[in-house]
Amino acid sequence: MRTIDLNCDLGEGAGRDAELMPLITSANIACGAHAGDEATMRATVTLAKKHGVAIGAHPGFADRENFGRIEKVTSQDEVYQLVLTQAQALRRLAQEAGAKVTHVKPHGALYNMAARNALLADAVAQAAYDCDPRLVLFGLAGSALVRAAERCGLAVAQEVFADRTYHADGTLTLRGRPDAIITAEPAAVAQVLRMVREGKVRAVDGADVAIHADTICLHGDGPHPVEFARRLRRELLTAGIEVKAHGA
Repeated sequence: MRTIDLNCDLGEGAGRDAELMPLITSANIACGAHAGDEATMRATVTLAKKHGVAIGAHPGFADRENFGRIEKVTSQDEVYQLVLTQAQALRRLAQEAGAKVTHVKPHGALYNMAARNALLADAVAQAAYDCDPRLVLFGLAGSALVRAAERCGLAVAQEVFADRTYHADGTLTLRGRPDAIITAEPAAVAQVLRMVREGKVRAVDGADVAIHADTICLHGDGPHPVEFARRLRRELLTAGIEVKAHGA
């Protein structure tokens, strides 16, 4: 049976974490930079442990005003340090709770920049490796992040997005464009099912793009995240696709 992981960015103050956690298989927990703090991180780790959800670090730029979604000029060393520091912080809190961090997924602008830029991708991957070489790096399918993980010996999960549109080169449509977000649930579900079953996604210019899906990102700060997560999980199971954490 085909399997797929459902991941969601949590610990970001959206207020739906407790409802979303039973519906997903991997939680990407904000590490106190773009959102969250130690108390939130502890609570989210505890919630993930309760529901048997894989725990991941979700490091981002320390830019709370813009939720870490504004790209900035930054060096390899700066990226390395912020990813390592944030991943280590979550790892420490998880260990104190008797849990473990299994993956790292960069957030927002950092994610998008590293997906395009090989040098920044290498910095992210090396930081994850130095935190724990057993970690899995979640990166945009087919991107520089995937190749960087492979170069440094990290396991990788190629990520696709349920509610985002794509360009013909496999990159995500920038959020500033009116067609960047898929707001109709049936269209988002159909996109996911096609990516998982056929390995294809329809780009905004109408072209079919080859894509590999190991994990699907659900956004916890959307208008109806719980309802969509519940529907998507049900549709996947109906299609004969098992939902489980990557590598489980």
